Amino acid sequence: MNGTLAFLVLAALAPWAAQPAGVRSGVLGDWQDPTGSVIRIGSCGNQICLRLIELSPSAPATTDIHNPDASLRRRALCGLKIGSGFTLRDSVHANGGTLYDPKTGKTYHGSMTAAGSATGNSAGARLELRGYVGISIFGESQTWVRPSVPVVPCAPGLPAN
Repeated sequence: MNGTLAFLVLAALAPWAAQPAGVRSGVLGDWQDPTGSVIRIGSCGNQICLRLIELSPSAPATTDIHNPDASLRRRALCGLKIGSGFTLRDSVHANGGTLYDPKTGKTYHGSMTAAGSATGNSAGARLELRGYVGISIFGESQTWVRPSVPVVPCAPGLPAN
């Protein structure tokens, strides 16, 4: 391989090699919600799910105290699957799933769109998450960002990205 071709191949591969573990492009990867908790979005079989992998230091509880099912109120938030059933439409859009909000104990329909520079830890990377009841206009949006530091999952054995 001549020097120019080798340089081009290495330059093309560099963005993937430079990404820390847990960081993906598009919708997939680790995202930090406005409270500071980190959620990992990844494959669950042929669908996409969301799992809480790091609790915010300001989290008021470490268990699912607001769950409407009293028998589930003692389960740990660490590792809790808070989204499931999503279909990845393309690398930056996922929909058709449900989102569970442990702060309220309610479950919503949802959609996700990665925006900005959704690759790596770029300051412009963001995830627009929409939770709603019935149809999307009856809902609320939240913006998540890529974590600025490497994430250490709150429990061993959590799915890797």
